[in-house]
Amino acid sequence: MNKKTLRELSAADKWMAKLIKDVGPFTLKPDFKLHPYHALIESVVYQQLTGKAAATIFARVKALFPNKKIPKPELILKTPDEKFRSAGLSGAKTAAIKDIAQKTLDGIVPSSKMIEKMHETEILERLTQIRGVGPWTVEMLLIFKLGRPDILPSTDYGVRKGFSIVYKKKDLPKPKDLHAFGERWKPHRTTAAWYLWRAIDLEKAKIKQPTKKPAVKKLAKKK
Repeated sequence: MNKKTLRELSAADKWMAKLIKDVGPFTLKPDFKLHPYHALIESVVYQQLTGKAAATIFARVKALFPNKKIPKPELILKTPDEKFRSAGLSGAKTAAIKDIAQKTLDGIVPSSKMIEKMHETEILERLTQIRGVGPWTVEMLLIFKLGRPDILPSTDYGVRKGFSIVYKKKDLPKPKDLHAFGERWKPHRTTAAWYLWRAIDLEKAKIKQPTKKPAVKKLAKKK
């Protein structure tokens, strides 16, 4: 991430400027080598779960197959639903993963080379044809796989929570309100979203810090 991006984002918003200063350098590194098929499956597993719980289940799913990797679509389709359920996937997520596999074979899920040339709107329209894949799942792919610079996942709980922390809001912002507010961060909304996620980490770190007990002054004995 170049310094120009951070300067422009900081200039657009004083609260964002403070957050950037508190967090430090932008360290997100998209996995450009990850095939959209694999990225979609991982995103579906992570839906509506904490990072730690999702990582555990994702590891169990991969452990079902040789080399502990997500296999080709054909093998996903042949795998009984019960196996996925035993790894911790819900029935809905199992159905979604199988539809991702089928849509990959059908050509709906593009190749890595093809998706790099596609506009965000086209990617969204194409991939939301898949069962269980909504805008949030596509936004995660755009951010973490494709590294698109101007994506604001305004329905994401973490982004909304980070916003409420940074801007001292009692309640989480509505997605439409967050989307409107985020116009000021263009064309760097992915960076803004990443820093809002980090705001939660900062808040947790503050909570964990032990409160220092006030020093007790010893009274000098009178002679």
